[in-house]
Amino acid sequence: MIDIYRSAFGLLPLLLTATPAFADTPANAMTEQGGDTIIVTGTRQQAQTKYEALSPIDVFSGATVRSTVSSSLDATLAQLVPTFNVKRLPAADGPQFVRPATLDGLSPDMTLVMLNGKRFHRSAFLNTGGAQAADLVQIPNYDIGRVEVLRDGASAQYGSDAIAGVINIILDDKPGYAAYAQGSQYYKGDGRQWQTGARAGFALSGGGHLVLTGEYSDANATSRTRQRADAIAFQAANPTIAVADPVQHWGNPEFKALKFAVDAAKSLGGELEAYAFGTFARTRGISDINWRNPSTNPNIFGQTAIFPGFDLKTIYPAGFTPREGIRANDGQGVIGLRSTGGGVFTWDLSGSYGTNDSRFLLKNSINASLGPNSPFDFNLGHQIQREFNLNADGVYRLDLPFLAKPLNIAFGAERRVETYKVKAGDPASYQVGPGAAAGLAAQSNGFPGFGPQQAGRWRQTDYAGYVDLQAALTDRWTVGAAIRDEHYNTFGNTFNYKLSTRLELTPAIAVRGAYLTGFKAPSPGQLNATSISQGLDTRTLQLFTTGRLSPLNPVAAFFGAKPLEPEESRTFTGGLVWRTNSGFSGSIDAYRTKVEKRFSTSATFTVTPAIRAQLVALGVSGANDLTNVNFFTNDFDTRTQGVDVVISYAHRVGPGRLNATAAYSYTDTKVLSGSLASAANVTQRTIFEEGIPKHNATGTVTYEVGPVTLLGRTRYYGPWTDSSGNASGDIFQKFGGVAFFDASIAYAFDKTVTLRIGAENIFGTYPHKALFQASRGLVYSRNSPYDTNGGNYYARLEIRY
Repeated sequence: MIDIYRSAFGLLPLLLTATPAFADTPANAMTEQGGDTIIVTGTRQQAQTKYEALSPIDVFSGATVRSTVSSSLDATLAQLVPTFNVKRLPAADGPQFVRPATLDGLSPDMTLVMLNGKRFHRSAFLNTGGAQAADLVQIPNYDIGRVEVLRDGASAQYGSDAIAGVINIILDDKPGYAAYAQGSQYYKGDGRQWQTGARAGFALSGGGHLVLTGEYSDANATSRTRQRADAIAFQAANPTIAVADPVQHWGNPEFKALKFAVDAAKSLGGELEAYAFGTFARTRGISDINWRNPSTNPNIFGQTAIFPGFDLKTIYPAGFTPREGIRANDGQGVIGLRSTGGGVFTWDLSGSYGTNDSRFLLKNSINASLGPNSPFDFNLGHQIQREFNLNADGVYRLDLPFLAKPLNIAFGAERRVETYKVKAGDPASYQVGPGAAAGLAAQSNGFPGFGPQQAGRWRQTDYAGYVDLQAALTDRWTVGAAIRDEHYNTFGNTFNYKLSTRLELTPAIAVRGAYLTGFKAPSPGQLNATSISQGLDTRTLQLFTTGRLSPLNPVAAFFGAKPLEPEESRTFTGGLVWRTNSGFSGSIDAYRTKVEKRFSTSATFTVTPAIRAQLVALGVSGANDLTNVNFFTNDFDTRTQGVDVVISYAHRVGPGRLNATAAYSYTDTKVLSGSLASAANVTQRTIFEEGIPKHNATGTVTYEVGPVTLLGRTRYYGPWTDSSGNASGDIFQKFGGVAFFDASIAYAFDKTVTLRIGAENIFGTYPHKALFQASRGLVYSRNSPYDTNGGNYYARLEIRY
């Protein structure tokens, strides 16, 4: 079958695109049908609304996206979609900048992100549990026309990563000019953020558009911190030394972002259109990590004859708090050619290239083993993700006499190349210096740099072909079937399918359901990247290496590692959807997803002298200095089930118009088998199953009367469980449910100028404190699935014409 795919690309001028319906219905169309926006996600059928869709889908307008304080799309969606959770993870190395976001409680990289219907590339950073997902922070909010969230698996339609669903960001192509400025600050007086943006949209003569957007944000750090107990003790023992209070900050990092977007389409005559769009972002962040106490860290502050006269306490008399930073450059560009109109056959050809280059930095630290020769600031190295896609798609509408509507036959092919690269950091960030022989810590303290053993470049190529059918058996009964076959050069073939149906019981009520399979392919980073650190055994004076190896590494293979296989899923969904002429509509959908062979980190294996000698005798490179290793593996199976409820009401009430939406989500995940199911892993299993709330809800009400728009929003997060390590064992803390309330008022001075003022968490609500994490200065859990900074007020001025 692989030869068929390759042959299809030899005929590239005749086909092409991942989502043909996006050509049939322009990706940024906002056509209304019966009060519903025409959707383009999860369907390749023309003119389909979310009420008519065979799968559950939420649609959020650009105005709704911009109704929150945050300039980051991940934080915005966490307020709008109950089943979408984002952890803040302060002082957690990379995850505090590239935050893990989950849909339906599944892994962050089990949600496919698309931009104008084209796959958006991953971040280069491997997040919690090794997940490598797209970073929504890199997409400018100000150019979003709407966001469609498909709460259903779609691997048979779109390929890898769509186990939980799809987030499709549609850029705004309307003509006009707009600009805004916004300032916000937390009630505590910190976290001040400035945002500004501008947009210019032009209608091109002869048909088409050109839209240019720029956006900038600058956020200061927050701190919800108490002084560490060991810092208090150190100050008492050293009254002449000025110790900062607090010695480290727990909260949001300092973060700056400059983002651009371009979206263009030009009619070439007839029903032919060329198009191009893309985004580019430069993000910069920095934050504290743990304070280093001079009294309790002799491996950092110890003196040795190896460095005569050198005393780190003269440089850092009060200890030091390393500051970790990230500098990311992110961009994606898409060009294509498509047919337009509603003919019997339509097609779309496209090519896209995306890249994320994340460079990690460490300031205010030291490589103690280098003594006076160590710098205090380090370049830790780069992680780089690149993706190149070619898509060829078409839709043929076959008129059959026994069907109520033409049979919609979508088909296509895709070639995707992923490249993952690691560039080494400064030598001082990974070196083991002469002071290691005296017990001084090697490498940059706080976060070791990427060394030559970790550096490299790896590539993965896959070819895919799919067919997607949708048939109206009667005026009220529609069925769909999709199949997709993919071949990866790293692990072979995967085949997936989706069967779906919708039955209209009355013009106002319909039932729908689906059974589908899905997969998440291992990325080149997951297959090949390593995360290791080095040191010197002060007894044997032998260099040692410990950490996570690639599962392809011969040493890992000795301990049972195998090349990663795709994570595979089976999902059943069923639901009810309704709408009325009075403006009342909604849906109830239940789902059950079983995921097998989920990625995890193996147990840690000790490389004993005997094993080391055996490996060296076998000629295994690098085995001579290994001591403790682990690796990614296909480890465990899970079952996730839940219910999503969405209710909307839109109608004139009194002198104005009322729009109200309420959404509730119940999600329950259980580990079925694998290492997490064993009695030895109670902590990890508990956090995995209970680490995010099972119950989440949100409700938004807007009321427009004349030039005034009032907005109120409620966000509820149910109970969840956290764990803190302790010398006598793990301690669990269950956090109760918490609700936050947001409100704003906007006044339109005329058709051009609007001022909005408001506050998120208007009552300044804080969650329960983390009882067992105070030793490090934490007040609220670092694993919280919601913001823990209290109330945040803001003002926004916008000009449109």
